[in-house]
Amino acid sequence: MANNNLFSDFEAVSSKQWKQQIQYELKGADYNETLVWESPEGIKVKPFYHNDETAVNLDAIVPTKPFAIVQNIFVHDVKKSNARALETLHRGAESIRFTLENDTVSIEELMQNLPTENVNYYFNLPFLSVEFSNKINDFASKNKSNIFIQNDPIGQLAKDGNWFENLEKDFEKLNTIASKTIVPFLTISSGIYQNAGANIVQQLAYTLAQANEYFNRIPAINQPITIEVAVGTNYFFEIAKLRALRLLFNTLASEYNHNFDCHIIATPTKRNKTLYDYNVNMLRTTTECMSAILGGVDAVANLAYDAIYHKDNEFGDRISRNQLLVLKHESYFDKVNNPADGAYYIETLTEQLAEKALELFKDIEKNGGLISQLIDGTIQRKINESAQKEQELFDSGKEVLLGTNKYPNKNDQMKNDLELYPFVKQNARKTLITPIIEKRLAEKLEQERLASE
Repeated sequence: MANNNLFSDFEAVSSKQWKQQIQYELKGADYNETLVWESPEGIKVKPFYHNDETAVNLDAIVPTKPFAIVQNIFVHDVKKSNARALETLHRGAESIRFTLENDTVSIEELMQNLPTENVNYYFNLPFLSVEFSNKINDFASKNKSNIFIQNDPIGQLAKDGNWFENLEKDFEKLNTIASKTIVPFLTISSGIYQNAGANIVQQLAYTLAQANEYFNRIPAINQPITIEVAVGTNYFFEIAKLRALRLLFNTLASEYNHNFDCHIIATPTKRNKTLYDYNVNMLRTTTECMSAILGGVDAVANLAYDAIYHKDNEFGDRISRNQLLVLKHESYFDKVNNPADGAYYIETLTEQLAEKALELFKDIEKNGGLISQLIDGTIQRKINESAQKEQELFDSGKEVLLGTNKYPNKNDQMKNDLELYPFVKQNARKTLITPIIEKRLAEKLEQERLASE
């Protein structure tokens, strides 16, 4: 059989011909005003992308292994957490992220009988302890476990408004940990920027600036850095965001002779999740997980559809885990390496987002760096400005959350189902900086509906 090109008998259509045909179909309407729209990041999105006008030369960096399904477990009772980890690994989870309550947890008891081969374990620490990090490192060395310690004092400052202790002592501890540990010990918790309303360029630039603070202040980072990201609902932009993130990080890391690729864990954003018509949250998290996978993350920790108002529960966890199992084993999202490669639209978005983020990053560094701009409130102000623009779009109905500000079910009653308080809590307390506050778009509208129930 002759190996002929399937399309060789068809004449190629140029970009110019496409534009002429579109202009004809518009019947005199302006091409740019009608079909070109601008994103919150200032990127003009065209109605089509063509290879004769797309000159993108990006060396895509992609992980060598398929994405892993992560199960989040908050450790309150060590024995129950251990049993739950075993069960979820048997039911499809491929990695476990333990969030520890304090430094009295027994690592040996928590990890008892848990498999070590091909399973990553993340220890998310809401405290900074050299001794405890050493315990985890010793356990990992002894048992040949794949463990990531998640220390992030800058993330603590951004979210809480205070360091664990203070800048000097926190980084003194991190440098001590860096000198002793062989396991990855550092995380950049960048999801807070997205959940607070930062646009994609800001998210990338702030993440890069946070990485730069760590590279500057910790000379010996000889392990991969973990980056936690929140994935929003703008499907193709989020794919491009994750591709740009890896590209930007590796560009920065090479300047410090850091030869490890970053390890990216993605979680769907909370910003667009709703209390009413909550089943729609499953659709939102599914597309967000798809963006994460196609964007080339190393691991995905899905968000349960009822996470904003229900306590951690087996049913919600099972549904969120099954969403990822369907994507992996029935939709085969793990079978193609770098599936977005060669898509003109995504490649162009990746390049534009990377360029804009790099420009903002340079401006941050020129003005003292991320920590200085957190302390003087510049970062918080910029995020608030972006968040307010998005909030206005939601309030006016231009940004739609189905079942909430579009086609709401008037008979939907939620007042008696709230196990968790689903709104921002304002606690009056003394902090070094104004913390970055995560807030959902639907909060005000939902509070009004609850008051009328």
